[in-house]
Amino acid sequence: MQLLNRLVCLSVLWIPSLRGSAQTDSIDRQHLSIGEVHTIHSDILQEDRILNIYTPEGFDTLQNLPVIYLLDGSINEDFIHVCGLVQFFHLMYGMPPCIVVGIANVDRKRDFTFHTDLAELTDKYPTVGHSEPFIRFLSEELQPYVREQFNTGDTNMLIGQSLGGLLATEILLKQPDLFTHYFIVSPSLWWDNESLQRRFAELSTTLQNKHLFIFISVGKDEDRIMVREARTLHKQLRSLHGNKLDLYYHPMSGENHATVLHSSLYEGLKILFPYQE
Repeated sequence: MQLLNRLVCLSVLWIPSLRGSAQTDSIDRQHLSIGEVHTIHSDILQEDRILNIYTPEGFDTLQNLPVIYLLDGSINEDFIHVCGLVQFFHLMYGMPPCIVVGIANVDRKRDFTFHTDLAELTDKYPTVGHSEPFIRFLSEELQPYVREQFNTGDTNMLIGQSLGGLLATEILLKQPDLFTHYFIVSPSLWWDNESLQRRFAELSTTLQNKHLFIFISVGKDEDRIMVREARTLHKQLRSLHGNKLDLYYHPMSGENHATVLHSSLYEGLKILFPYQE
């Protein structure tokens, strides 16, 4: 994997308002930076990938930083508002300083779905079914790269919604040690006629004696299939013999598929980092 572009600021232009003033030359303009953009080349995926990376203040002097890996992590997707939550919880709830790695999409249907033989899916979405190489990219290229660039610790969180939630569930069942914390929001477990859930008994042997934090949520106003599948996943995980999982299920009142992510993460982070006076 080759680094193509190391330090590009993630920034917005801050311009103080001068009501009724034409003295535009005197305006002090500064960039407000919240992190960096890294462009890396993946040998596994055979393409360049953009990473939007939020770094806490003084990160270069800190050790053992937790890392939050955010699927759908483009600037115009979920990166900005998730970084806001992370900053808020650090200020108000005692959350330790964290790095957020937003993984910008190239083809999310390709990367977030496993193989299916259903023509109704492959005809409509011809690029689907390649989550396996994407998971290899996460484990063999992305995580080592982040460890090399920053002073990270052993805490690695994964956030995925919808198809991203499907991928997060697949990773949880197939390679659970890739992450220590899983935020699975409105997972699209309908994929391939719910085959991932039908294979749960076979796949879940990987979770024996694992100490993982798992937060599952879904909007109560979502499609009934989405609500049912999220509830079923929670029941399946809860039923595991010798369960050592730190498992939570939150159906979110008043939330639909478009609005559920932000409020879900807020609730999940409150569990991890309860407010203290």
